[in-house]
Amino acid sequence: MKTAKVVCAIIEHEGRILATERGYGEFEGGWEFPGGKVETGETPEQALVREIHEELDATIVIRHWLCDVEYDYPTFHLSMKCYVCGLPNDHLELLEHHAARWLDAKTIDSVPWLAADEQVVKAIKEAKIIR
Repeated sequence: MKTAKVVCAIIEHEGRILATERGYGEFEGGWEFPGGKVETGETPEQALVREIHEELDATIVIRHWLCDVEYDYPTFHLSMKCYVCGLPNDHLELLEHHAARWLDAKTIDSVPWLAADEQVVKAIKEAKIIR
């Protein structure tokens, strides 16, 4: 089975985190943390900064690693590194997603997360990243 090595950003701002609705591909309409594939020669951190710029036209500051997720989808294995990030300016624009929401502890379960991202939600709750 093919392995996809990806990164995701848990963008935290004022006690809430950013969730995005996929705008394309096999999982279109599912909710996820923004990010994407690690290209050859990139570190996970470099890939994350690049992907967030490409997807959201945003600049992020990586604060710290949160968790790794290993998940088997029917057609591939996902290996995802997840980082808590800040948004130094409030600018972001949805370039590849249908929608985005800022979620807190009460609303984090209000979107239909993609299966692998459910593990990230669990790690966020355990780390008490949101209020």
